[in-house]
Amino acid sequence: MAHPTEEQIRKRAFELWEQAGKPEGREDEFWQRAQRELQGTEERDDQNKGADI
Repeated sequence: MAHPTEEQIRKRAFELWEQAGKPEGREDEFWQRAQRELQGTEERDDQNKGADI
């Protein structure tokens, strides 16, 4: 599992925030999304959606 640096997460979260139209008050959401994405867990989560585990 990859361990992104805080700077990598910050940059990706900023990109996601900009793409979403720079909404106010959602910093945590974009930070968490960037962190999951950089760790590679978002892809696995998408593959498991709808699966009975």
